[in-house]
Amino acid sequence: MANDASTVYDLVILGGGSGGYAAALRASQLGLDVALIEKNKLGGTCLHNGCIPTKALLHAGEIADAAREGSEFGVRSTFDGIDIAGVHKYKDGVISGLYKGLQGLVASRKITYVEGEGRLSSPTSVDVNGQRYTGRHVVLATGSVPRSLPGLTIDGDRIISSDHALVLDRVPKSAIVLGGGVIGVEFASVWKSFGADVTIVEGLPHLVPVEDENSSKLLERAFRKRGINFSLGSFFKGAEYTADGVRVTLDNGKTFEAEVLLVAIGRGPVSQGLGYEEAGVAMDRGFVLVDEYCQTNVPTISAVGDLIPTLQLAHVGFAEGILVAERLAGLKPVPIDYDGVPRVTYCHPEVASVGITEARAKELYGADQVVTLKYNLAGNGKSKILKTAGEIKLVRVRDGAVVGIHMVGDRLGEQVGEAQLIYNWEALPAEVAQLIHAHPTQNEALGEAHLALAGKPLHSHD
Repeated sequence: MANDASTVYDLVILGGGSGGYAAALRASQLGLDVALIEKNKLGGTCLHNGCIPTKALLHAGEIADAAREGSEFGVRSTFDGIDIAGVHKYKDGVISGLYKGLQGLVASRKITYVEGEGRLSSPTSVDVNGQRYTGRHVVLATGSVPRSLPGLTIDGDRIISSDHALVLDRVPKSAIVLGGGVIGVEFASVWKSFGADVTIVEGLPHLVPVEDENSSKLLERAFRKRGINFSLGSFFKGAEYTADGVRVTLDNGKTFEAEVLLVAIGRGPVSQGLGYEEAGVAMDRGFVLVDEYCQTNVPTISAVGDLIPTLQLAHVGFAEGILVAERLAGLKPVPIDYDGVPRVTYCHPEVASVGITEARAKELYGADQVVTLKYNLAGNGKSKILKTAGEIKLVRVRDGAVVGIHMVGDRLGEQVGEAQLIYNWEALPAEVAQLIHAHPTQNEALGEAHLALAGKPLHSHD
């Protein structure tokens, strides 16, 4: 449907990823006329190049580990290797089913969906495929792409990004992962499960450095046990090809060699050459700047998702898209508390958290006003059954609410839902302690931790 002088949408959305399509669906639900423009595939990075495919690979890795370790559970099983074509068939099948469902959902809401590369042509219009789509408001949701470093060229063969890693036609014999954040540790975990020799290079002092330091140390301990190597505290200096792979040099002089180098140092916003600056949109290092309601400095333009400097998580973009749609429909949405967003790293073991770290709590409230408690999963029956180690760490304000929940262990990402409620409802430890948690579950560990923090520990001791 092409715009003409008589057709003005309530909302024109540039980008059909998590933030863009959420804004489209919610706005349509609230009675707004919506045009949604996407240059690649509806669903964006999360569905096609991020959350969904990586978690499918991680589950395949979990199956591989289970086959190796069957004898520990009295099951005679053997691991004969990875059929990478079969893994991709499984992964792509998951994506395909979700993609078709999302396409049907958008079509059912009578959203005008436009395939093509759009460009902001004014504060109220987007040009795509030689046509202009005009709206009373525009939402920018063009997402992000993998970053690299100056002088480090991603060739898609020996030096690869996460996009390449998701479609790699083999399991590398060895891999260097540059970056110990979420993307880096997840791919390191997958490749180790698939049988590769993996080394992570992280310039900061710990893996998953934005997490509570205790969680980082627990993950490092688990990775050592799994045989995943890592170098911490020294930054990347350079990379060069060898006869059959890549050599990486660090600023401390250390070198590492492997078949492939995965560059996993984060993702940068897609904003260059799209007309944002020309329309007067304020930006910083490629990110579009917004207020707490995702409103830019241009009254008719909002922005959501990886394009703005908030947490680069699909569910954050999704929530931001809903917030914008509701604001434009005349509702009064509550700004997002980004500390209250659940965060999960789906490596083996998983790292999950909600709220603030112990270090941040001490900055905000003072060291003498912060109380912490660690509950070891060794006291949890279901974790024993699963043969997973780890901890739940609680951070609270003295005589006050729980302000941080930090968990490490297999499947603990599934417990982040209750953790989110505890933080966002400013629950006191005693209030959580009085709730009955099912036995035997890992969820029970959250209850036990709060029992202990409330001063009545049962399955834990000093």
